[in-house]
Amino acid sequence: MEVSKQASWPDDFLCPISLELMTDPVILPSGHTFERRSIQRWLDGGHRTCPVTNLLLPPDPTLIPNHALRRLIAAVSVSPAAVSADKGDCQGQGVAPVSSSSVLGMLRLAKSGPAGRREVLESGAVAVLLQHAAAGDEAAARALLYLSLDGDDARVGLVADGAVDALCAAVSGGGAAAAHAATALTSLATLGVNKCTIGAHPSAVPALSRLLWRGGARERREAATTLYELCKLPENRRRTVRAGAAPALVELAANGSARAVEVLGLLAKNREGRHDLSKIPDIVAVLCTVAGSGNARAIDQALVVLNWICSESNELAMEAIKLGAFQLCEALVNDDNCKIAKNAVELARTLEKA
Repeated sequence: MEVSKQASWPDDFLCPISLELMTDPVILPSGHTFERRSIQRWLDGGHRTCPVTNLLLPPDPTLIPNHALRRLIAAVSVSPAAVSADKGDCQGQGVAPVSSSSVLGMLRLAKSGPAGRREVLESGAVAVLLQHAAAGDEAAARALLYLSLDGDDARVGLVADGAVDALCAAVSGGGAAAAHAATALTSLATLGVNKCTIGAHPSAVPALSRLLWRGGARERREAATTLYELCKLPENRRRTVRAGAAPALVELAANGSARAVEVLGLLAKNREGRHDLSKIPDIVAVLCTVAGSGNARAIDQALVVLNWICSESNELAMEAIKLGAFQLCEALVNDDNCKIAKNAVELARTLEKA
């Protein structure tokens, strides 16, 4: 396996004795891993303690091959030429000079299944992925997304390692990496404690809001999905409103995004959100259109938002009536979807009071 001494590798890839990248890692009874040649020389020299802990070792200690670490190092190791070609770009972005092929190796492992994801998570290589993701590396953002699928412990661990900082930077950078980073944030946010951590991050909600305005179709869709997951926590609804996301969500809803309508439904549960939504031009027209032609999820939430804002503004209620909302409710009260029928009845009652 050809490796480069110029590269900056995770500490767990380096032998504690030689400080060089390991090619044949073995585990000592103390639990620490070393390059076989280095630890064998240590033992042959008459030492009977672990070089790291100084704890006494058993006589003739068994050296157990660390196959998982060896496979990971093999997957991400590259030739000196590859590192040299990539070094300038990485240093220009403040990233350790690990070649893009190294990141792709970690991505392949993360995609390969639970065993591969554990190898990456336990190797110390996550720090490299975070650096590259923050610099806009699409493969690194994808790898972090796959790692986040490894369960709640992995999600907590990634956040503790600084994944939110890196993913927010990737979202702010835009492009394909932003879409994958937003999806990774969605995965992390499925855990309640992470909803709070991500929402409270000073860059998270503002970056997602900007992506709603400036991103392409895929980036906007992923940003809306992340906000939907985050806004299940009430405090994040206020943050989303204050970040100016509501008008962009209405525009996205007008273009047929059911997810955007669902986020609007969550924002409408907050008084500040309803106040902000009421000020958006054409919001009533957009919601009436969605309620008349969207899919079941979109229709349900469009009726909810209309009911919220019309109950607090006679002017908007009258606008809805002029746009045919009352007739629409009459058509939907017998819908097979019980939630749609119920929300249509409630909106009709609100409009009757206008």
